[in-house]
Amino acid sequence: MITKLLVANRGEIAVRIIRTAHEMDIATVAVFSDPDAGAPFVAAADEAVRLPGATPAETYLRADLVIDAALRVGADAVHPGYGFLSENADFARACAQAGIVFVGPPPEAIEAMGSKTRAKELMGAAGVPVLPGLIVDDELLAEPDRLLKAAAELDFPVLVKAVYGGGGRGMRIVHDLGALADAVAGARREAASAFGDGTVFLEHYVWRPRHVEVQVFADTHGDVVHLFERECSIQRRYQKIIEEAPSVAVDEHLRERLGSAAVAAAAAIGYVGAGTVEFVLDRTGRFFFLEVNTRLQVEHPVTEQVTGLDLVRAQLLVAQGAPLPAELRHARITGHAVEARLYAEDVPAGFLPATGTIHRFDVPTFDGVRVDSGVADGSVVGVHYDPMLAKVIAHGATRDEAIRRLARALAGTRVHGVTTNRELLVAVLRDEEFRSGDIDTGYLDRHDAVAMGSPATSADVLATHLVAAALTAAAERRATGILPTAPPGWRNVPTSPQRAVFALSGPGSSGLGASGREVEVTYRWRADRVDVTVDGRDRDVVVHRLDGEQADLTVDDVRSTVRVHRVGPEVYLDGRGGSTVARETPRFVEPGASAAAGSLTAPMPGTVVRVAVERGAAVTAGEVVLVLEAMKMEHAVTAPHDGVLHELDVRPGQTVDGGHVLAVITPGPAR
Repeated sequence: MITKLLVANRGEIAVRIIRTAHEMDIATVAVFSDPDAGAPFVAAADEAVRLPGATPAETYLRADLVIDAALRVGADAVHPGYGFLSENADFARACAQAGIVFVGPPPEAIEAMGSKTRAKELMGAAGVPVLPGLIVDDELLAEPDRLLKAAAELDFPVLVKAVYGGGGRGMRIVHDLGALADAVAGARREAASAFGDGTVFLEHYVWRPRHVEVQVFADTHGDVVHLFERECSIQRRYQKIIEEAPSVAVDEHLRERLGSAAVAAAAAIGYVGAGTVEFVLDRTGRFFFLEVNTRLQVEHPVTEQVTGLDLVRAQLLVAQGAPLPAELRHARITGHAVEARLYAEDVPAGFLPATGTIHRFDVPTFDGVRVDSGVADGSVVGVHYDPMLAKVIAHGATRDEAIRRLARALAGTRVHGVTTNRELLVAVLRDEEFRSGDIDTGYLDRHDAVAMGSPATSADVLATHLVAAALTAAAERRATGILPTAPPGWRNVPTSPQRAVFALSGPGSSGLGASGREVEVTYRWRADRVDVTVDGRDRDVVVHRLDGEQADLTVDDVRSTVRVHRVGPEVYLDGRGGSTVARETPRFVEPGASAAAGSLTAPMPGTVVRVAVERGAAVTAGEVVLVLEAMKMEHAVTAPHDGVLHELDVRPGQTVDGGHVLAVITPGPAR
């Protein structure tokens, strides 16, 4: 019997596990790094133990510290969630040696699936369809000609994949032999950083495949069942962003075949608990084994929504030796569920991770919508961990109903303080191709993710937002009671209009310009009205109600309510179907240092892992100058134009902040 559970994870999955444990009257313990000291999951647990340090290697990947924490507080079980130590056989074995229940499969099952190449051999022997592959070991790397010859036999394009790990890290698509060496080198570095082992392998890349996975569950008595499939084809950089259950491409016959293959895979390795068998599905209905994730998946909520099950509850019951619950044996699909992963990332900048303090986190909830979140107002998003903020899941009687509910919930979501992929998610959910169900893993390659992730706000909507920003600020100044008879603002002549200037942030706006452009708003109060201009254009404005955080306005005959949230000079505005971030420009700006012309700055906080060009060398536009690592992903920093690397101010291993000047490139030939 489990009485106290330590959750060896963080963020939304820690909150999720703690919630079910409490419903089962199981006491909970959180472990946390220094940056996570104020995180919601720490407060949600009954007890929490600090893991000194900031990076995963110092904290959540320290099996010894996690087990010591469990022993100190008397926890009799550990749930690893996903990521970190969840697929670490040595950790599972160490838990058993310490007398602690590991809520997951046996170490032997984890080891069997820890190597993707060994996993493919086992699955092939069990009768599960697999793709041929080639391991790229040190011996093969030492003989480039032999590597190219062996790779040529696989048929191009090929996929370079990390033998140990997942989540898209250490993965590259290679279309011809000439690009293979660089792809292998980059994949090996990324895999070594993320998983501690840089071994990679090659396999033929299936054209326009679907990514379909099957949820399996097994107990200690030898029984295995499948809980149907999930469609996970909408991905960016091989990481899933939208998942759904069931898949529109899977009929009952194919579902039975997929389920049988997944059950055979689990049985072949003596699996116990919740696991996922992933397949690639081609356009003819053939499927091939990808991997087994020996843990709870990020996207498990869509299975829960269509089956009515609590998979964490089932995990805890099975971990205590109970047979598979009856509801798992007799599960059936009801309706459709779709999940979207809300990330802190800058889509127009190439999906770069974003950092900062979340000043407001609010997802509207209504029937059929579920939010699994690990953040709240005041949470800090740093550089050390995955940038996922929350999962928003919608369930409906039909796929279309679920998609519409999810799109509406995301469109009304407010995340202030960090850039997110919300706009991209909404655009995908409202896209006709996605709604038709004719999707595959190349969906975002065929679509302009930058355009989808930064839709232009109309000039009229933006004007309404800026009017709301200016007038609510004026209303707040009036409410202070200081010189109530004088007009608010800098001018105290009643006949002259007041003036506010806002610098726009984020996507461009039709008719009013792009990010960074300054827009002037002037206003003059009269007895029963207010005269307003936005960017020199008169706007007919009627004020119905104003307070510090909300403006009920009619602008040019359209009435709407705009929610206004101020954090220092930043103003976050939501309403009339859109969102705007603007910075109110001060009247007097203090002089500050500016970067030298030609400066190459860090696009996000990270660590320099490689410098590709020496000082004084000539570079061409688009050439890689150095490589940064942030949140376990590599990001190439390239030259914006032709020139000479005049200054180089960083070295490998150095940690830099976003905006840090990395190098200066001056025009002209090399000296």
